[in-house]
Amino acid sequence: MPAPQDPEDRQNLLHPASYTADGRQHSAATTPDMKFPSMARPGSQYSNKITMVQILSYALDWIILIIVGVAGTLLNKVPPNKRPFSLQDLNISFPFAEKETVNSFWLLMCNAVFPIVIILFVALVFVPGSTVPKGTPKRLIWNRKLWELHTGWLGLALSLITAWIVTSGMKNMNGRPRPDLLSRCLADAENWRQHLAGYNNPPTDSYHGQLVKATICTQTDHEKLDDGFRSYPSGHSSSAAAGLIYLSLFLASKFALTIPFVLPESDAAASMAESAAAFPSRLRNNRGTTAASRAAGNGQAGDNLSYPDDPEMSQQVATHHSQIIAVRRQAAAPPLYLLLLAVLPFFTAVFIASSRWFDFRHHAFDILFGFFIGVVSAWFAFRFYHLPLRSGAGWSWGPRSHDKAFWAGMGSYTYATNHQDWDTPRDDEERMMTTGRGQNIELENRNRSKLSTPENTDTSYSPHAR
Repeated sequence: MPAPQDPEDRQNLLHPASYTADGRQHSAATTPDMKFPSMARPGSQYSNKITMVQILSYALDWIILIIVGVAGTLLNKVPPNKRPFSLQDLNISFPFAEKETVNSFWLLMCNAVFPIVIILFVALVFVPGSTVPKGTPKRLIWNRKLWELHTGWLGLALSLITAWIVTSGMKNMNGRPRPDLLSRCLADAENWRQHLAGYNNPPTDSYHGQLVKATICTQTDHEKLDDGFRSYPSGHSSSAAAGLIYLSLFLASKFALTIPFVLPESDAAASMAESAAAFPSRLRNNRGTTAASRAAGNGQAGDNLSYPDDPEMSQQVATHHSQIIAVRRQAAAPPLYLLLLAVLPFFTAVFIASSRWFDFRHHAFDILFGFFIGVVSAWFAFRFYHLPLRSGAGWSWGPRSHDKAFWAGMGSYTYATNHQDWDTPRDDEERMMTTGRGQNIELENRNRSKLSTPENTDTSYSPHAR
């Protein structure tokens, strides 16, 4: 007999189930102040279709990123501040390398084009993975693929553009000379007295390392000269780290690369495995029923798939759990070839950043700080759109809800639920009335109120009388 239609398929379309820090799956009973209905309603985030409002919301995200990216490009065209320097400073006396190890073209290929292609390949080939139950509609699978692709690209764009705008702005504000500045400058050393800068630099008969202004340079290529004052921070380092470290995190997420860890309890492991599946509500127990169909039957049977309804089966599961004694068998290290695939982008970013040192384009601190900007941008962008590596099972966060596509406001727990899906009683007392325990408490309070009124007060009555 075919299983009944699963109403939670709509939720599993783009919203993978989540779980608490101790491994318990979020539900209406475990998530505070939130109501997750089992049936979809029109306009709900559980609907089987993304609304136009949600599409426009994410289109606006892309537009904002494009605008910020263009702003960063325009900032890079603005003449930078030019910090005074000394003609005898050996730190800026390195030769100008006409041919860079990693030029701008290959930098763009490494930090943007290659990650875009790799994310596309991973999303189309490896998503949603091996946890998809048989009989799952292809529509659900392709919608999940496209959503993971969208969030993968959106996170990459956020990482790159964040690092780009920060680096471009700081370069122009700081105006630090590059290690090869004097090779670019072509200083008019004979007329150094006319370009003195700084305090207590009186002209003397000979030059003794006094600070001079950039006006001493005779370089006719103004773009080349201006770029000589954009040393801090390193743009190659920040953009390489932003794009390639984000790619490393993305690959580690999709290939389940985590440091092995022990779950707090065995039933938490079962709950985590179920909620991390591609379509949790389509999982079936040994009797062929789905979680949603069992939940619809008695309201509680589908709460935990690790404990079947059959008492005999429950005993077998309990016996199995009792046999899991060795901690060392609760986790294992992933294969090293997968680790190698995930760290290759990171090592590529390190190489690109290091090339700026032996190309004499940046000082050491410029490279380190630029790399730091890229790492922070990559981590933030990844966590902004993807679940944590340790507990996310490779999934990205689901889309914003219809009601909160553009605005959630104060008091909103998450952007993933509509306002109508929230359990929002007027006060805590009314909230308690929605449960059986609350009704009992309210009934007791009413009885006490009646007993305390003057017309119902009996001087012979004592609540402690036996």
